[in-house]
Amino acid sequence: MIKLSVVIVSYNVRHFLDQCLSSVIKASEKVTTEIFVVDNHSFDGSCAMVQEKYPAVTLIANTDNVGFAKANNQAIRLSSGEYVLLLNPDTLVQEDTFEKVVSFMDEHEDAGGLGVKMIDGKGNFLPESKRGLPTPSVAFYKIFGFSKLFPRSKTFGRYHLSFLDKDKVHEVDVLSGAFMLLRKETLDKTGLLDETYFMYGEDIDLSYCITKAGYKNYYFPETTIIHYKGESTKKSSVNYVFVFYRAMLIFARKHFSSRYASLLSLLINTAIYFRAGVAIIYRMLKAVLYPMHDFIFIYAGIRLIKDYWEKHIIGVENYYPFEYVNYILPAYVIFWLFTIYYLGGYEKPVRIINIIKGLLWGLIPVLVFYALLPEDLRYSRAILLLGFAWAMIILPSYRFLFSLTQVPSFALHKRGGKRIIIISDKQEFYRVSGIIKEVLPDPVILGYVTTQSDDTDTQMLGTIDDLNQIILPYKPDEVIFCSANMPTQSVIEKMLILSAYSIDFKIANPDSIAIVGSNSIDSAGDLYRIDNNAINKPTNKRFKRTVDILLAVFSFLFWWILIFIVKNKVGFFRNMFQVLLGIKTWVGYQNARQDGIPIIKKSVLPPCQKSRIGQADELSIRKMNMAYAKDYRVFNDIYLYFNNLSYLGD
Repeated sequence: MIKLSVVIVSYNVRHFLDQCLSSVIKASEKVTTEIFVVDNHSFDGSCAMVQEKYPAVTLIANTDNVGFAKANNQAIRLSSGEYVLLLNPDTLVQEDTFEKVVSFMDEHEDAGGLGVKMIDGKGNFLPESKRGLPTPSVAFYKIFGFSKLFPRSKTFGRYHLSFLDKDKVHEVDVLSGAFMLLRKETLDKTGLLDETYFMYGEDIDLSYCITKAGYKNYYFPETTIIHYKGESTKKSSVNYVFVFYRAMLIFARKHFSSRYASLLSLLINTAIYFRAGVAIIYRMLKAVLYPMHDFIFIYAGIRLIKDYWEKHIIGVENYYPFEYVNYILPAYVIFWLFTIYYLGGYEKPVRIINIIKGLLWGLIPVLVFYALLPEDLRYSRAILLLGFAWAMIILPSYRFLFSLTQVPSFALHKRGGKRIIIISDKQEFYRVSGIIKEVLPDPVILGYVTTQSDDTDTQMLGTIDDLNQIILPYKPDEVIFCSANMPTQSVIEKMLILSAYSIDFKIANPDSIAIVGSNSIDSAGDLYRIDNNAINKPTNKRFKRTVDILLAVFSFLFWWILIFIVKNKVGFFRNMFQVLLGIKTWVGYQNARQDGIPIIKKSVLPPCQKSRIGQADELSIRKMNMAYAKDYRVFNDIYLYFNNLSYLGD
């Protein structure tokens, strides 16, 4: 008889899913388990990976994204276990997790559902491990920040039940959908997940139905899992705000009286626009923070230079006209900021060299433009050059001074790259360090900490028992655990101990080219892959988008000529506007579904001459796509656009 049915719903998280399944297989050794993966139409190779590496797993491959609730229900209906575990693909369970939670449920017949203690990728406790019911008052305190201000209050802290000891078993209202263990007979009474919810809210809804059916939900901290992404979507995104609070609205209308539901609906609708507004303002301020500082510093310096030049060199105050001082000089500064942005000057961590390159590349067209102006408009080359010199001094200087505050957003890129310690045996150390050297620029691999005391190598720093003493003198930025040499339970224990230090953690699976991790609850997750391709780099993304816009504008300006060349006239205009709006890109992969390469927008043209595609087989097309992704060149897009003019409407 099958004791446990594990259901994992996945969408484009191939490497997280791989690691999750590896941990689930290990945890299943002491409990009779069946495993389902429901894939919501991923195009990152997830299905192929599951079929190849985990043939015993039952794979349900959907042809479109049906949402979290519906996908879970598909597998639950096929399951035959006494218990059903809904598990996120971005989680890692301990080897004894299933044994412990099933044993607890067997001993507590009143338990309809169970959740566990969760930590993020840095070892920090995730508050959504235990939650209260979002009644109007609880929702109000959550939405307007009272729960964060007074977490220990039994009145204000009910959303995350933050007044309860996170290390003790408690009866709770709401379980997290990231790890939700359910008694099958309970589901027979409550029904399955409500498919009205597409994402978020279905776990709250089902938890409430469990308690209404006479069962209890338990928070069980005697086993800990890693949940890399926290609540998956970044909390600052406008999309998260709308999706999450709309889910709360569905819940209120379904379960509360009309009076309560109306009150909560008003509150939630107010919150949606309030939080969405805050999210938009936050993202805008975050995006313009550095450029705004730069503009103020550069322009203020140029104004001082201008005042000094007028007073001491020319001898006439207010010599330069109002338009020059208030329009032309600021325009020069804005153009410099634009070139700094495109040369990667605003990427994190800060690279001073990118700022200098951005300024230098910005100076050249400004000087050319200046030289082409009529002589009566060439007010002062000296102020222009002195302003440029001032920018070259002040921008690196203030960044350096701000970096001394230890605020992460002002952190400078370290010479020599990340300092990394690998916890592994000798063989895994050299395999994983090889992947890191392929992916990261100039990593400093400090050595490895072994789990086997008989290892002898010049790269060995010590044994796992000495890890605390090793961390202090070596000061690594990142620790990578090799799961081939350490059980997940030991990894989690070490992460909890080291969480006091400012260290990032990643985990490398055996025989995998991916090293997976996440730096915070707000991170979308990060990973090192040996095929992390150039088209994915922020600078190339910006260049590609700029070329798309320029070519779309060119198409618009010269449509009256191109219309005689393009075969599909209607498609040409449609593509032109879709590229301009960012829905499509001019050049990209030939097929929409491609495994193992970075995801980009749907393309108008393939990464080669369009006429060659009809003669190419599937393997050749895949190789062309791979080559385009790995070695992206912006001039290739321009070349392919002009050499495929007749196909711009396809």
